[in-house]
Amino acid sequence: MKYPYIAIEGNIGSGKTTFSEMLAEHLQCKLILEQFADNPFLPKFYQQPERHAFPLELFFMAERYQQLSTLNDGDLFSSQVVSDYFFMKSKLFAQNNLKDDELLLFNRLSDIALKNLPKPDLLLYLHSDISRLQKNIKKRAREFEQYISDDYLLQIQERYFDYFKKQNDFPVLLIDVSRVNFVEDTIAYQQLVGLLEKEYETGLHPISLA
Repeated sequence: MKYPYIAIEGNIGSGKTTFSEMLAEHLQCKLILEQFADNPFLPKFYQQPERHAFPLELFFMAERYQQLSTLNDGDLFSSQVVSDYFFMKSKLFAQNNLKDDELLLFNRLSDIALKNLPKPDLLLYLHSDISRLQKNIKKRAREFEQYISDDYLLQIQERYFDYFKKQNDFPVLLIDVSRVNFVEDTIAYQQLVGLLEKEYETGLHPISLA
């Protein structure tokens, strides 16, 4: 296995969970999915973000840490793992959503957690333009997500991009899927899977699927 631990990331509505499920089934490997529905602060956050951002991000961080901390060395050596998020996501969303004093405390806690978690061997970021994200969000019809603005999606996108440009811990494939439907298009899906057969240096690798 070139990449024992593969993380799939993307903005809200990019299809990261769907692709993670498809990929894990294809590889016959362990799948870790973010349990966002268990977060009681999520619907409240989209209605009153300033009031509920801090408990929202703390809850997400705790849940993500609990899930990913189960990935000990034995798990990663014995079987491949696909996850639909990576832990740094907590810090990126916190940077966008928290006030300065809240962010200071959050970063201290998340830095402690990061020391105990494995890093992905490969990260695939599924990029879609904002209009495509909004179409996907409306299509899946989660009531609390209908409050998400274009500006918020753009801010989150920029947080990811800024981080990817600076990090040098693992390879990141920035894949533009704005004009493809890998669920219905077998060729597009096979193109995505085929990317896992190649070796990449650490850093950012922009890739376009047409």
